[in-house]
Amino acid sequence: MPDQNFIDYVKIHCRSGNGGAGSAHFYRDKKTRKGGPDGGDGGRGAHIILEGNKQLWTLIHLKYRKHIKAPHGENGGGSRSTGASGKDIILEVPLGTVAKSDGENQEELFEITEHGERRILLDGGKGGRGNVHFKSATNQTPRYAQPGIPGKEEWRILELKVLADVGLVGFPNAGKSSLLAAISAAKPRIANYEFTTLVPNLGIVPYRENRSFIMADIPGIIEKAHEGKGLGLRFLRHIERNSALLFMVPCDADDINESYKILLNELKQYNPELLDKRRILAISKSDLIDDEMKSLIVQELKIDIPYVFISSIAQTGLTELKDLIWHELTSDEYDG
Repeated sequence: MPDQNFIDYVKIHCRSGNGGAGSAHFYRDKKTRKGGPDGGDGGRGAHIILEGNKQLWTLIHLKYRKHIKAPHGENGGGSRSTGASGKDIILEVPLGTVAKSDGENQEELFEITEHGERRILLDGGKGGRGNVHFKSATNQTPRYAQPGIPGKEEWRILELKVLADVGLVGFPNAGKSSLLAAISAAKPRIANYEFTTLVPNLGIVPYRENRSFIMADIPGIIEKAHEGKGLGLRFLRHIERNSALLFMVPCDADDINESYKILLNELKQYNPELLDKRRILAISKSDLIDDEMKSLIVQELKIDIPYVFISSIAQTGLTELKDLIWHELTSDEYDG
């Protein structure tokens, strides 16, 4: 997925359709010159609807479609004929798309999480009722019919939160992209400099007995990311949808305990609920150290979560890591 093609935030101006006017018509034919009211109802104005599509991974198709205008409903006619409703506008979006209002608090309206799921982003106006509805014992020839209700005109915000079972959390250059490339078919960009990953990358990780899980490589976190430092808030939200978090700290870090605490604090400052997720620590690049150094690291670890030494280059520890991940994803209880 090319960097320039990954868009996870769009703001669009929406205008739903007006409802059609009801008809104030009276029945007429060759034999009847003054028949009763038979005006039909107006049609509903078109909705603007979001529909989930599991084949989409980005909102880029909506980036330049800033104004969405839905058609109006048609007016009612004689013989109690109802006007046609406006044809709804269907906007396909990736799973994990959150719709928000554009108010000061940006209220969350709903989230699309399933393929084919449809939710109304902005509803069209109702059609007006025809004069046939207003006939009464005291008014046999009502000349009144309701006008259609106007549609709405509002801005809407769409935010994509990547849906994955496991999110990779670590500082830039911790080996997250290398791991994803090693255990899945994903081909993320890999290089030895910070912020190689500029967008979330998804990979399907095969597991035993034809099972699998989805892993997301989130762009590297730096200290004070929750304040917008580095890539900041733009990508922290993608971690919210992960069932488990895989923290990655390289074995040559100055202090593995401190690195883990900083990462954990960034998540806590952004959203304390993230700390309720299952957590695993992968100590990466372990091909750089021998067994004696591993023992020293274990002795100094003060982290009460499952951990494993891995090397994506040497392909060591990866099976054990997948076993740990699967256990956490399928465990009913979490004591971390």
